[in-house]
Amino acid sequence: MNNKNILLVEGESDRGLLEALCKKWHIPVGQVKVCTPRDAGHAKNSKQAVWAVLPIYLAQLADGQIEKLALVIDADTPPDGGVAVTLSQLQRQLGKHGYKRVADEAAPGQLFTHADGLPDVGVWIMPNNTDSGMVEDWLKACMHPNESDLMRHVQQAIANLPGGPKFKPLHQSKAEIATWLAWQAKPGHGLYNAVQPGLLDDKAPLLVALRDWLARMYASAHVVA
Repeated sequence: MNNKNILLVEGESDRGLLEALCKKWHIPVGQVKVCTPRDAGHAKNSKQAVWAVLPIYLAQLADGQIEKLALVIDADTPPDGGVAVTLSQLQRQLGKHGYKRVADEAAPGQLFTHADGLPDVGVWIMPNNTDSGMVEDWLKACMHPNESDLMRHVQQAIANLPGGPKFKPLHQSKAEIATWLAWQAKPGHGLYNAVQPGLLDDKAPLLVALRDWLARMYASAHVVA
């Protein structure tokens, strides 16, 4: 098994989804290992933990222990998050190790290159590298049109909860996706359940963009639509 291609994510729910998508897109998990901060020895999984363990993976990239590295992280929301804040954090963290962001308007995602010729580092900022949000917002954007009526019902049900929602407004999409998944023919709460047949639109622009980004980052892996 070749685990020299690393995809670093924030936590277990992200790992489950990305592994399911890799399987769907015929990217063997043996070729691309989806890792969380805990896999690098951190006490917990989170976006901040990603920054903490990133130097470990960059060092492994520099000495050849791993060959390719990419990250999937949430943009989150202002004032503590958002794309601008996340990009600034990325540039600061990767800049410490000699990486600089390069613009590629023709391709989705972020790309960081090294002047000494070390392997590039790719980053996908959920949901779409432009807007605030998280992986659940990506799922909403990629939902199959046949699921639209159910999602509207989910949103109405959440809006009419007795006493109002207990969760913070920034977690609205999390609550919507969790409820949507719980109301499926095979109810489940893990994000990987969204990859059940018929739930996502294989032609959704944002789904295609992420698939193509993964194909570009891990060109040695076989990817099909």
